[in-house]
Amino acid sequence: MFRLGLFQMGLGIMSLLTLGVLNRVMIDELKVPALVTAGAIAMHQFVAPARVWFGQMSDSKPFLGHHRTGYVWVGAALFAIAAFLAVQVMWQLGSSIANDSALRPQGWSLATYGWIGLLGLVFAIYGLALSSSSTPFAALLVDVSDESNRSKLVGIVWSMLMVGIVIGAIIISVVLKPLALDAPIAAVQASINRVFMIIPAAVFGLALLATFGVEKKYSCYASRSSLVDREDSITFGRALKILTANRQTGLFFIFLLVMTISLFMQEPVLEPYGAQVFQMQISETTKLNAFWGMGTLIGISSTGFLVVPRLGKQKTTRWGCFLVALSFILIISSGFSQNAKLLQGALFLFGLASGITTTGAISLMLDLTAAEAAGTFIGAWGLSQAMARALATVTGGAVLDIGKKLFSNLVFAYGLVFALQAVGMVLAVWFLGRVNVQEFRSNNKQAIAAVLEGDLD
Repeated sequence: MFRLGLFQMGLGIMSLLTLGVLNRVMIDELKVPALVTAGAIAMHQFVAPARVWFGQMSDSKPFLGHHRTGYVWVGAALFAIAAFLAVQVMWQLGSSIANDSALRPQGWSLATYGWIGLLGLVFAIYGLALSSSSTPFAALLVDVSDESNRSKLVGIVWSMLMVGIVIGAIIISVVLKPLALDAPIAAVQASINRVFMIIPAAVFGLALLATFGVEKKYSCYASRSSLVDREDSITFGRALKILTANRQTGLFFIFLLVMTISLFMQEPVLEPYGAQVFQMQISETTKLNAFWGMGTLIGISSTGFLVVPRLGKQKTTRWGCFLVALSFILIISSGFSQNAKLLQGALFLFGLASGITTTGAISLMLDLTAAEAAGTFIGAWGLSQAMARALATVTGGAVLDIGKKLFSNLVFAYGLVFALQAVGMVLAVWFLGRVNVQEFRSNNKQAIAAVLEGDLD
């Protein structure tokens, strides 16, 4: 379980590289507009629908002698290369914008727009590589586990994701520490290039170490699936029919969508909330992430071992959602009282509740995954979460803007975002109450049989 977690740890490090380092360098050092920066980086999420296809491919077509591992390895190699290429295009874009600023006061040149387009394309390729690796990896977790140990596996593997983010932050801060705030761009370029050669290569090594020999020794895919090596195995079209044939699949997809949006709407507004309502400095608002991050790590690492075995996956997720809603009410209350300690405590509770909700939901997600089409189902769940993360960021900013127009009091404006998240969590519980694992399993067997027999239109 720990070895499998090394792959997720690598993904945590990579997310920090792309969303942390590149984001900062493009906006601050290279003076690339924030909208262009965000749009280019977001391309790796816009290709999320490919997750369903990659998942189905890993179900039906073995690659390099394995159903899952071959895809994980090649995908990891490709996203490591794509990350380095993105940096090289980024330097060219920055140089082109600098030249335009000096020579073209009327606007950007065609070359600059070309570099923007190429950067977006490279991030799209990065996203496709990430999907082709992470979706079969999640399907591998289904293959190597059963109901009794799945929550523990989720607890360890997703805790390692958070550990990866922490380790990545430490490594990057050490490597880039010699750079002064006003360091020449050539020095910044040399340091960043070094980081993007060493760390992605190390992450690829972690992917190999995490999965080598695991599928061959522990996978139950061949024994669980009646379709392995059959000529009429599930094609992409058949897989989509199976996904849409079961109402439980749709209910859980909507639950994941609502829950994830409600969890992440605070991302674009949390630090401005600390700055504008509590008059915190930049260093203090940055520390706010540490409180919910610490809570999340404790929540994820402990829930799989202590909470799920006692309450069950569905009850754990339900109580996690209610705790998240309560933490948002406390976050709003801290604004009215101007109590920074209460805000920090509420954020720790929010992290803890998020960890409980995430572990319960992921454990339930792996249960709501048919063995014959594990990759396809994991792809669908991944698509739901990717869509939700993108929608959450946009919605959080938009609701805050509406709140500022409606209310002169900033606490009310920010409170509108947090209150909407609390309501969203209660709505997610309503959808969760209609999810039935037993109905999913019985309906799914019928759906798979019907699809293979050609009974569905």
